[in-house]
This record gives sequence, C-alpha cells and structure tokens, in this order.
Amino acid sequence: MIAKLSGLLDSVAEDILILNVGGVGYGVHASRRTLGRAGQPGDALTLLIDTHVREDAITLYGFIDAVEQQWFRLLYSVQGVGPKAALAILSVCAPDQLGFAIAAGDAAALRQAEGVGPKLATRIVTELKDKAGKLAVAVPAKQGKGAAITKDAPGSIDNDAVSALVNLGYGRADAYQAVLQAGQKSNDNKSLQDLIRLALKELAH
Repeated sequence: MIAKLSGLLDSVAEDILILNVGGVGYGVHASRRTLGRAGQPGDALTLLIDTHVREDAITLYGFIDAVEQQWFRLLYSVQGVGPKAALAILSVCAPDQLGFAIAAGDAAALRQAEGVGPKLATRIVTELKDKAGKLAVAVPAKQGKGAAITKDAPGSIDNDAVSALVNLGYGRADAYQAVLQAGQKSNDNKSLQDLIRLALKELAH
C-alpha cells in the first residue's frame, strides 16, 4: 500500500495530478483544494496517499494535509459516499468549513458538491454530526506537509469560540451554527472575544 509520495509535480488536470517520483509518474486524484496548493510543474511536493485497490484498478487519492485525509476517510465511511463524492465535497468545503457545516446540520452546504443530492447530504450530516467537532484543524504547509494550526489562526479561534459557548451551556450544534453565522458577518481580523460576542447575539435571536 502506498501511504505517502514525495517528488516533483509534473502536471495538474481537472481532478488529477501527476507526481514524478524517481522518474515514475504517479497519477493521483485530489480535491480542488489540494490541486490548488500543489504548486507549479517542477515544484517539490509531498502528498499523503490513500490507495484503493479493486480487481480492475489501483487508484491513488492524495491529500495536502492529514486533516483532509481524515475527512476523506470519514466521508467515505458513510454508505453511498464513494471516493469521487468524498473528493467533490472536499472541493467545495475546506475541512474546517465542512466540520462546521456538518455540526450545524447544514446539508445544503454539502449539496453544492457534484453528485451529492439531498438524501445523501442529509445522511452524511446525520451520521457524522457527532464526529464533526472531534477532528483536529490543520493548514497546509509549504510542499504539502501538514502543520498544526496556531492558536491565533482563524480555525482555532472558531473552535475556541464553540468550546466557550458549550461551556456556557449551549448545545454544540447551536454553538457551531452561531459561530459560523457570526464569522460570516465579521472580518478576518476578529478576536476570540469579538467572535463570542457576535455568536451570543446570534443565539439571542
């Protein structure tokens, strides 16, 4: 099983890239998020890999960081979600956004993905709702190496705000939804205190 590949980026197509590893070109399927961060042809690139083996094919799926890979596996665990649909969801929802959408019960966000209809989106939300807040948040580092997000980064602030609201007695799903709505109405330079204050206003409506 191939679990990781490091080499030089050869080319990028709509849903696949070719990674040159020691003169061998590996075709790796990836989300738009990973493809967009892969760099330019000739750049060094490291991808985490999930290898799927069938009787007629061996298919590689690549991820720029461990969190995206974890979400891929979690989505793929839901009945009716194949690897193509999982990548489509990750193409329209970054891992931190996906966690908030599922925790908040926002099936509409998942329906933006190609091949994901209302029933499948609802099933994903229902089955993964309790798991959505448990995955760590990470950001892609240079050359595809995952790095834990820093305390001051936006994703960490969002999660801290959710934790604060839960500690105040609000349900986790309501807290996620309030923080999501508050974040959409605030700027990127929001502090934790500002986000909690705005989220409390959303909860008071």
